[in-house]
Order: sequence, then C-alpha cells, then structure tokens
Amino acid sequence: MKENTRDIKFTLNGKEVEITVNPKMLLLDLLREELKLTGTRTGCEVSACGACTVNLDGKAVRACSILAAQVNGHEVVTIEGVADGEKLHPIQEAMVNHGAIECGFCTSGMVMSARALLLENPRATREDIKRALQGNMCADSGYVKYVEAVEMAAKVMQGK
Repeated sequence: MKENTRDIKFTLNGKEVEITVNPKMLLLDLLREELKLTGTRTGCEVSACGACTVNLDGKAVRACSILAAQVNGHEVVTIEGVADGEKLHPIQEAMVNHGAIECGFCTSGMVMSARALLLENPRATREDIKRALQGNMCADSGYVKYVEAVEMAAKVMQGK
C-alpha cells in the first residue's frame, strides 16, 4: 500500500472487491472512473439531484457525498447490479412499461431510491414513494409516472 492510499474491501453488486483508493476519493469517482460502472450518473456533485444514488447496505445514498473508503466492509449496489442478467428488476420493468423514462438521465437514481424504499417497506404507500423519490431531480417527467411505476413494481414484488 502506497502512502496516502487505503486498501478497502467491500461487496459490489454481489461480488467482493478489493482495491486501493486515495482517502479523499469519492465513491462516485471510484465507481465511474476506476470500476467503469457508469450507470451511476454524475449530476450536481453536491448531493442535491439524486443522479448518483446507489444503495449502501440497502439504503439510498448519494455516491457524490460518500468517500470510497467509507464503504470498506459494506455492501454497495449500483444500477448495474439491479437486473438479474438480462431480466429487468420489477422496478426497472415497471418504469419502462409505464413510460416513466424520458431522457433516462435520472432513471438510475430513481430506481435505486425506489429499490431502497421497497427493500425497507414492501407495502409503501403513495406518500412513502413520493418521499423516497423527492430527492431525485427530473427535468422531464413531472414525477407522476415514476410514482405510479413504483406502485406497480411494489405490487409485482408482493406477488399481486
């Protein structure tokens, strides 16, 4: 290990990762630049837009406000880890089928926020969904289709 670096080990999308990072490196930069997982978007870079949302131990977090070293020993799921091979996750499928995706820039953050919510609360209400998605900015949709898509996905995930 070089001076001014830190070895970290964490689970990323179900696989163990061991990597040496600069202690000041953001999780967003580790994912995009070092690990080439570009589905996590770079937006505002100040935790305001939600484009960089990932799941850390099942919770929605902004990758632009977490140091890479902070994920040592934890589980990170990015948009690349949500689908099961070629089979979309019910949240992704509902967003596609419900027309919730327009330009697509905010979609990965929306999916990751919705995933964290439904992992914690599979029977989330419309108000719960609105609260979970409120930190994700979208210039195209007006959010109604995203909320409806998450409601649809929750039903599918419950077997209804």
